[in-house]
Amino acid sequence: MSESATLDAVKDARDAVYSLPIESLNVAQSKLFRDDAIWPYFERLRAEDPVHWQPASDFEPHWAVTRYNDIMAVDTNHAVFSSEGGISLGPSEEMIAKLVASGAQMTGGPFGGGAGPTMFIAMDPPKHDEQRKTVSPAVSPHNLKIMEPLIRERAGMILDSLPIGEPFDWVDKVSMELTAMTLATLFGMPQEDRRNLTRWSDMVMSRPGDGVVDTWEEKRAEMAAYAGYFLNLWADRKAKPPEGDLVSMLAHGEATKDMNQFEYLGNIILLTIGGNDTTRNTISGSIYALNKNPDQFAKLRANPDLIPSMVSETIRWQTPLAHMKRVATQDYELGGKTIKKGDNVVMWYVSGNRDDSVIENPNAFIIDRERPRQHLSFGFGVHRCVGNRLAELQLKIIWEEILARFPEIQVLEEPQRVPSTFVKGYKSMQVMIPRKL
Repeated sequence: MSESATLDAVKDARDAVYSLPIESLNVAQSKLFRDDAIWPYFERLRAEDPVHWQPASDFEPHWAVTRYNDIMAVDTNHAVFSSEGGISLGPSEEMIAKLVASGAQMTGGPFGGGAGPTMFIAMDPPKHDEQRKTVSPAVSPHNLKIMEPLIRERAGMILDSLPIGEPFDWVDKVSMELTAMTLATLFGMPQEDRRNLTRWSDMVMSRPGDGVVDTWEEKRAEMAAYAGYFLNLWADRKAKPPEGDLVSMLAHGEATKDMNQFEYLGNIILLTIGGNDTTRNTISGSIYALNKNPDQFAKLRANPDLIPSMVSETIRWQTPLAHMKRVATQDYELGGKTIKKGDNVVMWYVSGNRDDSVIENPNAFIIDRERPRQHLSFGFGVHRCVGNRLAELQLKIIWEEILARFPEIQVLEEPQRVPSTFVKGYKSMQVMIPRKL
C-alpha cells in the first residue's frame, strides 16, 4: 500500500469512529488490537469520555479509564481499587456460556480469582507484599550485574547466528530466543526446555483458534504439561537447600513455602508472562518503531549513548501490556463519574501513554525525549512491575550488540499482531539484514 493510500485508510477509519455515538465505543475488541486499529477509539475516549462505561460485550462490563492522570489515580490507590478480582478483563456471562458450549472448562482465568490459579499480582497487601518480596531478589540490582555478562553473551550468539541477505522472522529468531533464555535461567530450568516457556506463555493468553492450538482439549493437555513440569521443579527445589532461582525462592520463602499448588502455579504463570511476553514484544517493537522512523534510527546509530533513552521510549510507545483491571471496594468519584462498589475498572495503559495533555507529541517515536521514562507501561504503586529493570537491561544489551554488528535491519512487511486486548505484541515480523558491519 502506498503512503498516500495508507493515510487515506487511516483517515477513513478515524472518520468512522467519530461517526459513532460515544456511548457505543468499545475498544475491548481483540480484532482492533490485531489490526492496530485502536488509536482513534482511544483518541476520542480521552477527549470526550475519559471514564467510559462499557456494558458487557465479549468481556465483562467495566469502566474504561483512558487518561494518564486518571489511570495514575486508580493505580496508586490499592485501598479503593483492588486487584483481587483479577487483573485482566474476563469474559462476559454470555461469552462464558458460548465458551462452555464449545468445550471450555471455565475454572477461573489465569489472571483472575475463582477456582483457577491465583498469583501475587492479583492480591492486595499485605499478602501481595510478602509474596512479591520473596521473588524480588532474583531481579535485584546485584543479581542483574551478575546476569549481565550472560545476557550479553547470549545476545551476541543469537545475533551472530542470523542469516544475512535473507528474510527471517525477528520475533522467533531473536525476541523469543533471548527472553526465553533469560527466563529459563531465572527459573533454574535447563536451556533445552526454554522454548516451552514461550509456548506456555502463548498458551495461557490465547483461545483455541488464535493460532496456538485448535481445540480446548489441546489447550487443557498443554496446560496440564505446563503445570506438571513446574510441580516437578517445585518438588525438586523443596528437597534441596535454597538456591538463587525463582522456584527455589518460592519453595523456601517464609511467605510462600506453604502455598497450595494453585497459588504456586498462578505465580509461575505470572512470572512466565511477565518475563516473556512483555520483553519480547518490546524488543520486536523497537525494530518496528525504528524502521517506521528512519530519522530516529539514524540518530541512534550516530549516538549509541541514546540506547537507554530509546529503550524507555519504546516501552512507552509499544506498551506491551495494554491494560490492567481493578475492582472498586467502595463508591468513588473519578473524572466526574461515580464508580460503584464492585465495578470493574480498566486502566488502559496503552491509551494513557498517548495522552497529549501529559506527554508532548505522544504518537511520535522520539528517542531523545526530555523525560523518556514518563510512561505507564510498568504500572505504579504496589503493583509496579517487579522485573522492569531486567526488561530494560535486556533491551539495552540487545541494542548495544545490534549496533556493533548491523548498520541496518529492514522490516519487510507489516507484522502479524497478537489478537489480544491484554498482551499488545507481535506473532511474527519478517525482516532482512542486508549486511554486517
